[in-house]
Amino acid sequence: MAYKKLFGTAMGGGGLFLLYLLMLMPRIFHKPSKHPYMGALYAHRGLHDNETDAPENSMKAFRLAVESGFGIELDVQLTKDGIPVIFHDSTLERMCGVPGRLDAYTYEQLQKLRLLKTQEKIPTLEEFLKMVNGRVPLIVELKVDWTDLSLCPAVQRMLSAYRGVYCIESFNPLVLLWYRRYHRQVMRGQLSTNFRRDGEYKSLFHFFLTHLLTNWATGPDFIAYNCKFKEEPGRRICRKLYRNLAVAWTVKNEKQLESLKKDFDLFIFDSFIPKETKISVKNKEKIGA
Repeated sequence: MAYKKLFGTAMGGGGLFLLYLLMLMPRIFHKPSKHPYMGALYAHRGLHDNETDAPENSMKAFRLAVESGFGIELDVQLTKDGIPVIFHDSTLERMCGVPGRLDAYTYEQLQKLRLLKTQEKIPTLEEFLKMVNGRVPLIVELKVDWTDLSLCPAVQRMLSAYRGVYCIESFNPLVLLWYRRYHRQVMRGQLSTNFRRDGEYKSLFHFFLTHLLTNWATGPDFIAYNCKFKEEPGRRICRKLYRNLAVAWTVKNEKQLESLKKDFDLFIFDSFIPKETKISVKNKEKIGA
C-alpha cells in the first residue's frame, strides 16, 4: 500500500511538472529568424541622458543611438486622438511637469510640451521610423495597461510599411495574443520581471507573468526579463530547454554586461556606453537587406 501511495504521489508530481513545462512553452515552430537582431546592443529609450539635451525617448537620443550603431528599444502608446507616440510613463508629470495621463491629451496638446526642460518634444512613431530608416534594429515595446488593444493595429499599420528590422514586446500578454492571431510573422517578446521582489506584485496576474505561465497561449519568440532576476526558473527553462531567445533589461554598466553574457543573448542598456562593437558588419548587411 505504501508503495502504491508513493507511486501515485510521484505520478501526480510528474504530471504537475509536465503541465508546468507545457505552460512555459514558447513558440517552437515557424519562428521568425533571430539573426537580424544578433550582434547588436540596444539603447534603452535611445542613447539618452536625462541630465543633457538628449532625454529618454527623444529624437535627439534616438539620433545619437543610430549614429553610434546601437539598436534601439522604445516605448509606444496612443494619444487621446489615436496617434502612436513614443513615451514611457502612463502619466506626464515626471518627464513633462504637467499632471494627467498621456492618453488624456491629444497629439496637438502634447506638442506644446517639452521633455525635461529641453527643446525636445514627444515624438511620433511615424517620424521616428522615418529617421531611423532601417539603419539599426528596433525593439518596440507596446504600452497597453489592460484590455484596450487599439494600440496594436495603429502601430502595426506603420511597422508593416517600415522596411527595417523590428520586433515587438509587451508586459501585457494580450498584445502577444493579438500578434499571434493577426501578424504571426512578426517576432514577439514577453516582457517580465519578478514582480514580488520588485515590489509591484498586485494580483494573481503578476504571479503568472513572473513565472511566464502565459507562454502556452502567447507563444513568445523571446523573453525580455529583468536581469536582476536572471535566476528565475521559468526564464532559465525557456532558454535552456526550449532554446528561446533571452533578452536582458536593463544593463547598467560594462561589468554587469560582461557577467550576463552567459545567461542572455541580447542586451538592452542605459546609463553607460558599452565598449564593444555595437553591430557587426555581417549584421549590418542583414539589416540593410
